[in-house]
Amino acid sequence: MLRNRVSKLAAATAAGAMLMAAAACGGSDSTTSAATPGASAPAASAVKVGLAYDIGGRGDGSFNDAAAAGLDKAVTELKVEKKELEATQGETDAQKEERLRLLASGGYNPVIAVGFAYSAPLGKVAKEFPDTKFAIVDDPVAAPNITNLLFAEEQGSFLVGAAAAIKSKKGNIGFVGGVDVPLIHKFEAGYEAGAKAVKPDIKIQSKYLTQPPDFGGFGDPAKGKTAAQGMYDAGADIVYQAAGGSGGGVFDAAKAAGALAIGVDSDQAALPAYSGVKDVIMTSMIKKVDVAVFDFLQHFVAGTVKEGPAVYDLKAGGVDYSTTGGQLDDIKSQIDEYKQKIISGEITVPSS
Repeated sequence: MLRNRVSKLAAATAAGAMLMAAAACGGSDSTTSAATPGASAPAASAVKVGLAYDIGGRGDGSFNDAAAAGLDKAVTELKVEKKELEATQGETDAQKEERLRLLASGGYNPVIAVGFAYSAPLGKVAKEFPDTKFAIVDDPVAAPNITNLLFAEEQGSFLVGAAAAIKSKKGNIGFVGGVDVPLIHKFEAGYEAGAKAVKPDIKIQSKYLTQPPDFGGFGDPAKGKTAAQGMYDAGADIVYQAAGGSGGGVFDAAKAAGALAIGVDSDQAALPAYSGVKDVIMTSMIKKVDVAVFDFLQHFVAGTVKEGPAVYDLKAGGVDYSTTGGQLDDIKSQIDEYKQKIISGEITVPSS
């Protein structure tokens, strides 16, 4: 059972960083909530995009890389210029503010913040630069010049939870969360709901690597490996990780145990960084941050950006599950049936 959750995502903005998500396609339906005709379009050649990464930055094999992919696509297809700034482990909100302020004062418009840890800093900096458009991944902080790029992580997690329950031979699976915050609770809630929809009595082990304000759980593969190894030793045969850079340790533990794991955000079995463990990555819950970032930039160039939430769910193609490696080929029709039931509203997935 999930523990009671008393904190809210908008309040989870103490120093730190965050996980977040994804990879590939879709998202066209979701753009209607992200844009509206009105503002005059800037010349694409004049657009200078600033992007502030969360911990791990470009090369994390997870949600930062997905944001980078969306930015790279905009550079190629929309001919925008870019400037990227990295975060540092254990940094303060003041440092995040300064990073955003540096981009905005340098003439970069729009500016994109990757991860909910930028919530409070962005809320402050956006007021200082009312003529600059901002976007933030995974946080609902509100201002007239902020677009919120949000995802239904619980829906994608339901699908991989169902897959885990079908594939588990021991009736015992696990979940490793990077940091015990409301956003990651969505992954756990969906995973549990999907698994129990298939097998109500399935055992689900759960562990968070750190508690806020310690956000190191998103960048500590050793902790991820230790947590997952404990689950495998206790009888789990599949473990889902929503732990950012710590997820690599979960894959290593699965490899050592002769077991399986589930990736997150990107199609991790397809990434070169995980080529040595791709055989143990049964599937990944894909969170398409690249699509959201590119959509936002496309609307900025077109002059159609709208403030407020743009939600990327299963219906909008914003979350999904991967099939790389073929390990779900024999059950894909079952997972797709659950997918359609969620899209139609027949199944409502809990988010906590």
